[in-house]
Amino acid sequence: MQLNRREFLALVAAGAVATACSDDGDTEGGSGTTATAPTAPSTTPPPELATDPFTLGVASGDPLADSVILWTRLAPEPVTGGGMPDQDVDVVWEVATDESFSTIVATGVATAVPALAHSVHVDASGLDADTAYHYRFRVGTHTSPVGRTRTAPAPDSLPASGRLRLGLASCQEYQNGYFTPYASAAGADLDLLAFLGDYIYEYGTLQDVREHGTPEVLTLQDYRNRYALYKTDTDLQAAHAACPWVVIWDDHEVANNYAGAIDQFNGPTDAFLERRAAAYQAFYEHLPLRVEPPQGPNLALYRDLAWGSLARLFLLDTRQHRDDQACGAPLDFGTCAEVDDPSRTMLGAEQLAWLLDGIETSEQTWTVIASGTVFMPLPLGPATNLDQWDGYPAERAVIVEALAAQPERNPVFVSGDIHAFAAGDVPRDPADPAGASVAAEFVTTSITSEFGGETLAAIADEAMSAQPNVVFDDPRAHGYAVVELTPDGCTTVFEAVSTIESTDAEISTLATFTVEAGTPGIATVS
Repeated sequence: MQLNRREFLALVAAGAVATACSDDGDTEGGSGTTATAPTAPSTTPPPELATDPFTLGVASGDPLADSVILWTRLAPEPVTGGGMPDQDVDVVWEVATDESFSTIVATGVATAVPALAHSVHVDASGLDADTAYHYRFRVGTHTSPVGRTRTAPAPDSLPASGRLRLGLASCQEYQNGYFTPYASAAGADLDLLAFLGDYIYEYGTLQDVREHGTPEVLTLQDYRNRYALYKTDTDLQAAHAACPWVVIWDDHEVANNYAGAIDQFNGPTDAFLERRAAAYQAFYEHLPLRVEPPQGPNLALYRDLAWGSLARLFLLDTRQHRDDQACGAPLDFGTCAEVDDPSRTMLGAEQLAWLLDGIETSEQTWTVIASGTVFMPLPLGPATNLDQWDGYPAERAVIVEALAAQPERNPVFVSGDIHAFAAGDVPRDPADPAGASVAAEFVTTSITSEFGGETLAAIADEAMSAQPNVVFDDPRAHGYAVVELTPDGCTTVFEAVSTIESTDAEISTLATFTVEAGTPGIATVS
């Protein structure tokens, strides 16, 4: 039986007691061509599609200074296999400077293939730096919704706007409620949105606000249908269409609390890796990623992204390469000597070396490190959460020392996972959380996923509030965060919605934080 977060936090307690983007300013995973001139492309005749194949909307992601990844998937019957014929289909894509597409600056044809669920990942190149664009797809007589995207500033340049507005979102359990935070995020004038994990949940039907309607997902077709179900949410589609996203995963894209090749219940490795392969493929098929398609159960996800001379984002993979959670503790809470084993890794040797090298060589003003789990010391109760970086302290210390040696990198961590807002400092010495800081961290709450009820929220609230390096927490709110970076400072706001139980919600700001360039840690809270 799979245990959800509500159940495992209960055990802990029991044991312890768009406007869109700013207007200033080759196909991967399938065969096709990339064009950068507005030449009318030629296509093979499409199959007869009686209904709209663009039911899952459009998305863009991983922008560079001269290109951006454009995504869609053809799925006239999205939650029951897609409904496409078993044949390749040519998809025309277009990029324009205006929403009416009177000035098309790039166009081409991508081929949607059955092996990738008729999804396409177009690398639309030859674009101008630091520029907003509109894009769309066409198949036969059908035209997709219009998306808005933008390119990054040139490598040595500041954005024309003088800033980067980076949205943060995570943890969207479909059954827990409607994705109302995205209705606000779509109009929040974001340049980029970082999704920090748990895009889908693998659980069976829980009979909450909405229902998955199917058992726990295990096969490729299961995962495809689950992604399609989530992507039918209109608020999620609006947020994807409003600006480019950068996406990492946490655990529920595969299975709760998995670690590398080990599932939560230490089941047979071969069977789990087969499931992981299915999950990774569906993840790739449904998101605008600048990565190669997975090879079996492996997908090279970690990567970095420059925003001109202002910021460099390091997008971590904290699941695929990690050692199993320590101590064999029930549901990954507990403590034992194994936690301090210096060989234990969250990232794996290769990814850690890449991150340390990136920290050392980065030339941007800000270093933003996106993690699928919370990096700073952060208790959620009287027992340590060994699934967070608290369960991998030796490797965390290596990263902390690299940051301490180069404070001019202005590091900021962003994370999700815990279904709570939290803001605090990353102490150089975890044993002295009130001591010197090397970075700030902002933890965005869930879009919908529940923390586990008022009793557990109260326990977590008390534990986090008592931690000296934590300046704010709220384990009850749902919403998203916005991090705005300028050459002089960082301002972060936590935005909460009034409800996820209906499609209409009001938005309010819970707290605002500032970080000053040149001074590690949070400077002010309001």
